[in-house]
Amino acid sequence: MSLVQADTLASIPQLLANRASTLGRKPFIIDGPVSLSYENTLQQARALGAWLLSRGCQPGDRIGIWAPNCVQWIVAALGSQLIGGTLVTLNTRYKSAEAAQILNQSGCRWLFCIDNFLGVDYPAQLQSQSVPSLEDVVTITLQRQDDHFSQCLAQGEELLRSDQCRDRLDAAAALVAGDTPSDILFTSGTTGQPKGVVTAHQQNLQAFSQFANILGLHSEDRYLIINPFFHSFGYKAGWLATLIAGATAYPLAVFDVPEVMTQVEQHAINVMPGPPTLFRSIIDHPDFDAKRLASLQKATTGAAVIPTQLIEDMWQVLGLETVITAYGLSETCGLVTMCRQGDSANTIATTSGRAIPDIEVAIFDTQNRPLPAGETGEIVVRGYNVMQGYFNNSEATGETIDKEGWLHTGDIGHLDENGNLSITDRLKDMYISGGFNCYPAEIEQQLVQHPSIAQAAVIGIADPRLGEVGAAFLIAAANADDLASQADDELMAWCKSAMANYKVPRKFIWVKSLPLNATGKVMKQELRKQLAQQ
Repeated sequence: MSLVQADTLASIPQLLANRASTLGRKPFIIDGPVSLSYENTLQQARALGAWLLSRGCQPGDRIGIWAPNCVQWIVAALGSQLIGGTLVTLNTRYKSAEAAQILNQSGCRWLFCIDNFLGVDYPAQLQSQSVPSLEDVVTITLQRQDDHFSQCLAQGEELLRSDQCRDRLDAAAALVAGDTPSDILFTSGTTGQPKGVVTAHQQNLQAFSQFANILGLHSEDRYLIINPFFHSFGYKAGWLATLIAGATAYPLAVFDVPEVMTQVEQHAINVMPGPPTLFRSIIDHPDFDAKRLASLQKATTGAAVIPTQLIEDMWQVLGLETVITAYGLSETCGLVTMCRQGDSANTIATTSGRAIPDIEVAIFDTQNRPLPAGETGEIVVRGYNVMQGYFNNSEATGETIDKEGWLHTGDIGHLDENGNLSITDRLKDMYISGGFNCYPAEIEQQLVQHPSIAQAAVIGIADPRLGEVGAAFLIAAANADDLASQADDELMAWCKSAMANYKVPRKFIWVKSLPLNATGKVMKQELRKQLAQQ
């Protein structure tokens, strides 16, 4: 079976049309009792696109998805992109205020939203917020084919009976070009304000064609996608890479080790990427049974420091043939470097591999001069994978991409003689907890809204399970009770009600003052030293 190379196509809709034509009834998505072939997926994407057009959707309109991994998520994304809409992804762990901030900043006109997930009524939460741009919320029910989302599909299918509607849909799809924005993924920065990273169709196809080639994805693969779709790991390295390879995707809404083993055994899953904590949790689980995971062959991981022993365990205990670590960020379509098959366990564990083809990676000093191999500085990236810019934020874009086209990542690292990248620190103080990016400034802004907290400084500290967790240094407000009366469990509960769980600090340290430099900025390194001494 010969598939057209995805990187020769201009857009994701062109890719979908090609795969539907070539692969027809081959399953593309299997989500519990729901199975969609490549052909069915195109039909549903077209129906959803027709429905959106009937509601007044225009090229470039932003369309949000706030839902866990499911078949509807993929159809909603493809239907939106087919008519030139720009996908905006929302983290399912967001609280209502966090979600509303993203929707307002992006100006989303439509939102595809899970109705109830893990006991949370998402639409009800959103009703407490003001989102003036939002015209309609379409609710999704997991593993159901009679939900609000399905009703919209049925309306779209009815509309497509009209020649006029089909012509209009085809005309909208024909306008989607390689440089048409495909998505906006929001990422916070040192200011604590989210920034929308805009990337386009063709650059994503090119980057994740390389991902698929290096990992060795092919049309017979069965890919269990545990990484959340709202992140590039689950979206672009997940179902988009599956579409590129012509493989079959199995979305998993919630990570649960027994369920993972059931899915792998039942469907003979052979591809399962994820953050290091995912694989550690599986291996250490009391119900772990290697025989049930015998079909697994390929995995990529990253997003945290990885013990060499974990790589060895993924080979020896899980029986994986291919284990590859990678590095990327939203501003680079989610991909910059990858290890290669045949690399040693030490290379895979201690580096993020080499630049993918046609991408430049360099290390700059503080004067933006390139440094030789072995020397540590800021990681910079240049090539087709660099974002178009931050949405409606030319100032931040100019601060991130210099005049020579180098994107300054804010990460610190070094290259070895073979071009393998090692990440040693983060200029922006970001840390990664369980595979999720945590931005201290954003968390600090939330903490000081508590009436007992006057100042807050957050750093990442090592955690054996999650890689890193937050430690918050807190100064009590003048009118607060004595520090001894501050109940950390009460503060923890307050944090969990105000922010996504992965952002919640796991350690609170009450202090009289914070170490400041001459300009009044908190010296985070001093806080790290204090913890180390303790």
